[in-house]
Amino acid sequence: MSNPEQNTLFEAIRSAKIAVETVVDDWLETYKQDRETGFLELVNFIIRSCGCRGVVTPEMFRHLQNSEIIQQLTEKFDEDSAEYPLSLGTQPWRRFRAGFCELVAAVVRRCQYSVVYDEFLMDALISLLTGLSDSQVRAFRHTSTLAAMKLMTALVNVALGVSLHQENNQRQYEAERSKGPSRRATDKLEALLEKRRELQEQQEEIENMMNAIFKGVFVHRYRDVVPEIRAICMEELGMWMRSYAASFLTDGYLKYIGWTLHDKCVKALQGLYCCRDTAAHMELFTSRFKTRMVSMVLDKEPDVAVEVVKLLTLMLENMEEALTEEDCQSVYPVVYVSSRVLASAAGLFLYRRLLDPQREVGREPSHDGDNRTFFRLLLAFFIESELHEHAAYLVDSLWDCAGPRLRDWETISALLLEESPTEGLADRQGEALVEILVASVVQAAEGQPPVGRGPAKKFSADAEKVAPLLEVLRCFDLSIYCTGRLEKHLELVLGQLQEVVEKHVGQAVLEAASHALHALCNPELALHGRGDLVRSRLADQLADKFHQEVTELLQASSLDEEEVYSMAATLKRISVLFNAHDLTPWQLFKPCAQLLQRAVDTGEVPPQVLVPAITCLHFHILWELSHLPSTSVPQEQLQSLKTRVTSFCSLCQSCLSDVDAGVREQAFVVLSDLLLVFGPQLPRDGREALAPLVLLPDAGLQSQLAAFLMDHVFHHACSHEELSATEDSESHIEELHQRRVLLAGFCKLIIYDVLELSAASDVFKHYAKFYSDYGDIIKEMLNCTRQIDRQEWARTLLLSLQQLMTELLLQQGPEIRAAEAFLEIRDLARRFSLLFSLHQLRNRPALLSMHKEGIQFAFQEPPGPGPGLPPLNLPFLEVLSEFSPRLLRPDKALLLAYLEKMCQERQWLAPRDTPWPSLVTYRNSLQTQEEGGSVSSRSSAPRLRPLPGSTAKRPRLDAQDPGSDPSLLQRLSLMVEEKEEEKDEVTIEEESNEENTPEQDRTLLASQDRLRDLFDSTILGIEDA
Repeated sequence: MSNPEQNTLFEAIRSAKIAVETVVDDWLETYKQDRETGFLELVNFIIRSCGCRGVVTPEMFRHLQNSEIIQQLTEKFDEDSAEYPLSLGTQPWRRFRAGFCELVAAVVRRCQYSVVYDEFLMDALISLLTGLSDSQVRAFRHTSTLAAMKLMTALVNVALGVSLHQENNQRQYEAERSKGPSRRATDKLEALLEKRRELQEQQEEIENMMNAIFKGVFVHRYRDVVPEIRAICMEELGMWMRSYAASFLTDGYLKYIGWTLHDKCVKALQGLYCCRDTAAHMELFTSRFKTRMVSMVLDKEPDVAVEVVKLLTLMLENMEEALTEEDCQSVYPVVYVSSRVLASAAGLFLYRRLLDPQREVGREPSHDGDNRTFFRLLLAFFIESELHEHAAYLVDSLWDCAGPRLRDWETISALLLEESPTEGLADRQGEALVEILVASVVQAAEGQPPVGRGPAKKFSADAEKVAPLLEVLRCFDLSIYCTGRLEKHLELVLGQLQEVVEKHVGQAVLEAASHALHALCNPELALHGRGDLVRSRLADQLADKFHQEVTELLQASSLDEEEVYSMAATLKRISVLFNAHDLTPWQLFKPCAQLLQRAVDTGEVPPQVLVPAITCLHFHILWELSHLPSTSVPQEQLQSLKTRVTSFCSLCQSCLSDVDAGVREQAFVVLSDLLLVFGPQLPRDGREALAPLVLLPDAGLQSQLAAFLMDHVFHHACSHEELSATEDSESHIEELHQRRVLLAGFCKLIIYDVLELSAASDVFKHYAKFYSDYGDIIKEMLNCTRQIDRQEWARTLLLSLQQLMTELLLQQGPEIRAAEAFLEIRDLARRFSLLFSLHQLRNRPALLSMHKEGIQFAFQEPPGPGPGLPPLNLPFLEVLSEFSPRLLRPDKALLLAYLEKMCQERQWLAPRDTPWPSLVTYRNSLQTQEEGGSVSSRSSAPRLRPLPGSTAKRPRLDAQDPGSDPSLLQRLSLMVEEKEEEKDEVTIEEESNEENTPEQDRTLLASQDRLRDLFDSTILGIEDA
C-alpha cells in the first residue's frame, strides 16, 4: 500500500502526532488559496486511505469524468492483496480509522459557515464518493461509504444548527412585529427578513447535499453484500434519527431499519420506543414490522432475543394497543428458557402485561389486595401454561421485577388457609400455589437460580457491588479465621482480593481492596503472614509489569492506546496500594521520577499515566519519612531524602502549568501536602534532628500557588441561574468537591505558617462572592488566622479590600461609587466588621491600625489632573466606614483628628461647595450622635435589630431621597439579613476565644473606662506622623 506520492493529510492522520483540527485548519488555508489544489489533496487522501497507489492529478480532474478517473485508479489498484487500511485490525490502523472519520467531520465543521456553500467543494466531493461507492473494488466501496456516511452525519449537524437559527430568527421577527408602530424598528425587521432568506437558502443547499448522499450512497449500500458496509449505513442512520428527529424520524427512513432488522438495529429502535413522544411517530412502522419483531424473540442468538424482548416491553409501555394478545402469547413461554437474562426480560414483559395489579388506570393501590390479585393472576397463568413442574423457573424469571410480592408469604398463607367457597382456592390452584411458595422460599434462602439456569452470581466483576462488600470485610472479627480454623476461607478471601485488584481500575474498588488487605495484614492477627504473602506477590507482579512498561515508554517514540491504558492501570493500582502499604522496597521512585521528568521535558507522557505517577512519588516520600528515627538520623538518609523532596517539588511546580487540568490539580494537591509535612513544624516535639528536611517555598512558588488558586478555585464563577440548573448534577458536585480540596490545601499552608498570613488576602477577598461554595472553609480560616496574630489578621483583611479596590479602579476608572462591584466590596467590608463585634478592648489596637492604614491608602494616589478632583483611592474611605461602628467613642475622635491632619498634609482640600462624598461619608461615620447630630444610615454600617424583649430602640432612618445614594436600597435590603449574619459571626468570635470567668469579666468591665484613657493619640502615631 506504499505510494511514492506523499499525501500530507494521510501521513498526518496515520502518525497521529498532530491534532486533527490543526491538520484541517492547515488544509483549509491551502484550499482558500487554491481550491483545486486543496480539493485534490483531500481526494487523494481518500484514495490513499483505500490502499490505492493511484493519484488524481490536476489534468485528470479537469479533463476526465469521475467514472473515467475511477477506472484509471482501479487499474492501478493492487489486486493481489485483499487488505486495505479499513480492513486491518491492528491498533495503529484502528487509530487511523478513528482519525479518518474525525477528519471528515472536522472538514464540514470548519467549513460550515462559508466554504460548504461555495458550490464546488461539497458538490465535487459528493459526486466522487458516489462513484467510488458504486465500484466493484471492495476497498473503494467500503472507504467511500464510510466517508460519505460521516460526511452526511456532519451535514445533519449543520442542518440542525441552521434549523435552530431559523427558529430563533422567527421568534425575533414575531417579537419585533408585535411591537407598536412607534416602537417597531423597520431596519431591524428588514435585517431579520434578510437573515431569514439567507438561512432558508442555506437550509435548501444542505438538504440538497444530504439528499444526494442518501440517494446516491445510502440507498445502494445499506444492503451491500459486505456486512461491515451495511453496519456503517444503519449505525449512521440511527444517529441521524436521534440527532435530527424532525427530518429523519419518518416512515420514509424508518422503513430501512425495518428491512434490515436481521442486522443490529434493535437497540436503535429501543431508543425510539423509549418515550411516548417518539413512539407516537412509529405507528406505521410498528404495524408493518411488528410481526418480524415478535418472531425475533426466538432468535438463535440469545443476546438478540434479549434486546427484542426489551424492545417489545417498551412498545407495551408506550404503545398500549400495538401488541395483540396473540403477539404476547409468543413472549410468555420465554420465561421458562434456560438463559436467565432472557427469562428475566420475558418475566418483566409478563409482569407488565398480565400480572401487575396496578396496570388498570385509576386503580387505587392496596398492599394486601394488590398482592392477592397478583397471586391469583399468577396462578391462572401458571395453570394455563401447563408446565407445573417448572414453578422454580417461573419464580426466578419474575424475581427481579416482582421479588417483594413473591416474598409476601403471609398473603400466600392466608390464601391457602381460606375456606370460603367463593374466595377459597380450588385443589389445583392450591397445589400450584404451594409450588410457588416453596420456590420463592428456596430462591430467597439460597439466592441462586434453579438448576440449569446460569451459574451462581459473582460480584467480583461488578464494581458497584464489590466496593461496599469489601467495606463489610473490615468490620468483621478477623481473628475468627484462626480461632475457628477457617484458614481455607482466609485463602479464598485473599485470592478474591488479589483477583479484584488485578481486574478493576476504579478508584473506589481499589481503595476498598487496599484497606481490606491492610486489615488482613495486621500484625496483631495470628495469620497475618498469609496476608503479607499475598501483598508481596501482588506488589511483585505490579512492579515487574511497571518496570517493563516504563522502559518501553522511555525508549519508544510513541505508544498506542492499549499500551497507555495498560501502564495507566498498573500505575493506578500501585498508587492506591501505596496509600495503605509500604511499597518502598520495590524501588519505584526512580522510574516514576523518570516519567515525570520526561513529561516536563517533552510533554509526551499521557496525563492518565502522569497523575498516578505523581501520587506514587508522593507516597514514596512519605513512607521514607516515616522510616526515619526521631533522633540520631544518619546524614546520608537525610541528604538523600532532602534531594528527593527538593527535586520532586521542583517537578511538581513545573506541572502546575501542564496542559491537562488533572495533572495540574494533582501537582497542586501533592505540593500542598509536602510543604505542610516538611514545613516549620517538622522538627518540633522532639524531632529536632529532622530540621535539615524543612522545606520553605520561595517567592516564585508562593506566587504560583496563589495564581493556581485564582485560576482553578475562584475562577469558576456561575450565575445563580446556572447554579440552580446544575446544583443536582453529579459532575457539578464532584467538581465543587475537588475545588474545595484545593482551597483547603492552600488554607492549611497559611494556618501552619508555611505561607505568610498576608497570602490569605487572596482567599478572604472572595468570602462574600463564593460564600455558598466555600463559606465554611473561609470562615474557619478567618477564625484560625485571628488566633495566630490578631494585628496581622486585621491587616490582611484590609489588604484583601485594598486589592479588590485596586482591581476595580484598573477595570472601570475613577468613577466607581455607583458600580455594582463597589457595593460588593462595601458589603464584604460590612461582613468583616461583624468579626469585631465582640471583645472590643481586645480588638481595639487591630481596629485602630486598620483605620490608620486605610486612611493612608485612601490618600496614597494623587488626584487627577483636573481641579477639585479627589484622590483616586478616596472611595476606599466608604469601605473603611463599615468598620467605624465597631470603634470606641474616644477612638473615633482620634481618627477624625488624624483624618483632618492627613487632608492638610496632602494639601488636597475638598471644594467647600461640593465636598467629596466619600470623605463626608467617612467623616460622618466617625462622628458621635452628639457631635454630628443625626447621621444618615447610608454613611455608617447598619445596626442590629434588638433581640426579642429588648428595650433598645430600632435604628431610625432620616427622611431622604433614595436616589441620592446608589447604595441605599441595597443596604436597606441587607439590614433584613444582617441579624442572622451577625449572629453567625458572633458565634465564630465566641468559639474562637477562650471563655472568660465571671471574675475576669467584672475586672474588664471595671477597668474599661481607665483603659480608654490610656489609649491616646500615640496609638495611631499621630504625634510621629
